[in-house]
Amino acid sequence: VQLQASGGGLVQAGTSLRLSCAASGRTFSSYVMGWFRQAPGKEREFVATVSWRGDATHYADSVKGRFTISRDNAKNTVYLQMNILKPEDTAVYYCAAGVQATVEPAVGMDYWGKGTLVTVSS
Repeated sequence: VQLQASGGGLVQAGTSLRLSCAASGRTFSSYVMGWFRQAPGKEREFVATVSWRGDATHYADSVKGRFTISRDNAKNTVYLQMNILKPEDTAVYYCAAGVQATVEPAVGMDYWGKGTLVTVSS
């Protein structure tokens, strides 16, 4: 599986942004999908995961209520809608996939995309 994230950019605090992650392969619908992020000088951290059917989701406390993860299996794409962005959301965002992964806790990802940079100015 190859993953390509897109949609990052420079935005002001309080605004919204939607990230997309397109996946190759015919078994996309079998994978748990997730978003992770890495801020400058920090370790990569979990953001959100979604089950293969899209009926179960899990979020980091720092984004709960502001971010929404969703997927469209017909388009082999997972999304991350980010609202009320804060400067501390600035990071490179990565999408990930795993057949044996779990939604909660978000472990077991096998495949990672290259990431897309989100910069939130105050």
